[in-house]
Amino acid sequence: MRIRTHIETAVFPVAGRGTRFLPVTKASPKEMLPIVDKPLIQYAVEEALEAGARRLVFITGTSKRAIEDHFDNDQELENLLKNQGKSALLRQLRSVLPSYASCIYIRQSAPLGLGHAVLCARPAVGNEPFFVHLADDLIASETPVLSQMVSAFESKRASIIGCELIPHKDTNKYGIVGVEGKGITARIRCIVEKPKPSVAPSNLAVVGRYLLSPLIFKHLAKIGAGAAGEIQLTDGIASLMNEEAVYAHRFTGTRYDCGNKLGYLQATVAYALAHPELGKDFRAHLKKLIKK
Repeated sequence: MRIRTHIETAVFPVAGRGTRFLPVTKASPKEMLPIVDKPLIQYAVEEALEAGARRLVFITGTSKRAIEDHFDNDQELENLLKNQGKSALLRQLRSVLPSYASCIYIRQSAPLGLGHAVLCARPAVGNEPFFVHLADDLIASETPVLSQMVSAFESKRASIIGCELIPHKDTNKYGIVGVEGKGITARIRCIVEKPKPSVAPSNLAVVGRYLLSPLIFKHLAKIGAGAAGEIQLTDGIASLMNEEAVYAHRFTGTRYDCGNKLGYLQATVAYALAHPELGKDFRAHLKKLIKK
């Protein structure tokens, strides 16, 4: 199968309830948690757009209307800002979603796992390669991670999985891959969901970025429920490997696990320090706190 280089579609599984952040996520999606002045989902969308995506597919669940509202036009608010002469804020508001991008929202009928969420995107994706981006994994990098993966895809012409080395003791928290060779982009020989450290094939973990062949849909449809009664994306990738090559790409950048409170706070501090308007004053404030 010939796979084109340009990736048109990005899929964002956002149906989870974010129970680790209750009660703040009772009525608001965890993907709308702000990192300084933008919600997590906007960082995710910006990364996908930078990598060339134009069709944005959100796999949603209950209590996710705020995501749709965020990327929709708000003419009343735009008029208000215009009348108040707040042109800079108006430009920021209009830049949330460029005019060339389109949004598709698909409701996941039940919480049946990440693999099921990706499978729900099949009608919107069609027979083309596509991104999957998990907004929980916020990665600060000079070149956005999905763009790094597109570069790897141009040479390999196969599915690319974003990976990073983790402490070996933490393998039971991630999908773990074993690879051939030691290159930055290496063919995966096995992939295991959350193995114990004693049996893990390596400490190279899958972390929230995927560039997948459309053949993944066939494999997700046939594997059925796995661990915890869910359709696991890891199992689908393992099945896909029996038909075509899949590669692990060790991206460059600093990852913040915003699916837990500590990682979220670490990301907030790091992004605040790097903020062009707030960074200097925020750094001075932190120095004062440390001296107390």
